[in-house]
Amino acid sequence: MSASGYDSPARNGIETSKAVPLTCHGHSRPITHISFSSLQNPSSASTNPQYYLISACKDNNPMLRDGLTGDWIGTFIGHKGAVWSARLSACASLAATGSADFSAKVWDTFTGEQFHSLSHNHIVRAVAFPGGQEKPNVLATGGMEKKLRVWDLTRAGTADDDSWEIGQGDHGASIKSIVWSHSDNNILTTACDDRKIRWYDLRTRSAIASYDVEGQIGSCELTTDGIDGAPEGTISVAAGKNLYFFHGGHPGMLLDHKKTEQEMSCVALCGSQRRYVTGSSADTFVRVWDLDTATELDVRKGHHGPVWTTAFSPDGKLHATGSEDGTIKLWKATAQPYGLWR
Repeated sequence: MSASGYDSPARNGIETSKAVPLTCHGHSRPITHISFSSLQNPSSASTNPQYYLISACKDNNPMLRDGLTGDWIGTFIGHKGAVWSARLSACASLAATGSADFSAKVWDTFTGEQFHSLSHNHIVRAVAFPGGQEKPNVLATGGMEKKLRVWDLTRAGTADDDSWEIGQGDHGASIKSIVWSHSDNNILTTACDDRKIRWYDLRTRSAIASYDVEGQIGSCELTTDGIDGAPEGTISVAAGKNLYFFHGGHPGMLLDHKKTEQEMSCVALCGSQRRYVTGSSADTFVRVWDLDTATELDVRKGHHGPVWTTAFSPDGKLHATGSEDGTIKLWKATAQPYGLWR
């Protein structure tokens, strides 16, 4: 991890740092997915924030880091193929990863021990824990099987029926991302390479809403810091030259749609600060935008390859990016001193 450079003045109250960000080394191949845990100490977060960051990479080795500083905590060893997705449970005690080795794995983040290895018939592109559950006992997976599956982790590996398929036959292509609602654990959202977003109710195991997007989906993520402060959060989707923002608690409800000039590979939203961050396959830059006007506020340079994944920290005061260059970078997103930027 390293940092250098300088800070320019805040523009419209938003940090527009031209500094080289904190750079997290350790991976040896392109970063495919990054995600943060929730705040682990909400009551003292203003003075001593604590949260974690997990990364998936084509080097087979997902990594856990301190989300505030980027310091390496550990590497989960066991996958034999590129890792495409990595997520943490709400209390950050469990990690889940999906890989090209036809498996999803569940890990103990304190010891690095592998709890479960869930076999699939094709590449696993997406994993998701239920939102808000401290230590979840189920996991959703999807990928090139074209199946959305939910696993009972209390039985996984012990019975033939330790998983069940949701929306059987619905997905016409690989599932790219899965989002599990934080406000209703019965609702799951999938983003599929057939250019469709689908919402499912686990009680009926069927779709309750869908939306056709324009362009190939690059990312689909839920932020709890949603538009207009909705506690259900906002689902942000990058698809081709389009950005879509859906209500996190009302399946299929589109809140905003932005047309862009470039193919977008990823987007992350910070609703309280009315801005979003994007990465593109067309260049190596990280762009910060005003949510209300779609005005470009800042262009952040430092990566040496396309940016494939991005996420805001749970308090919205920094955002992370993962690139083809094999590095993760942490960028300050507040005009105030924060973390190691003091």
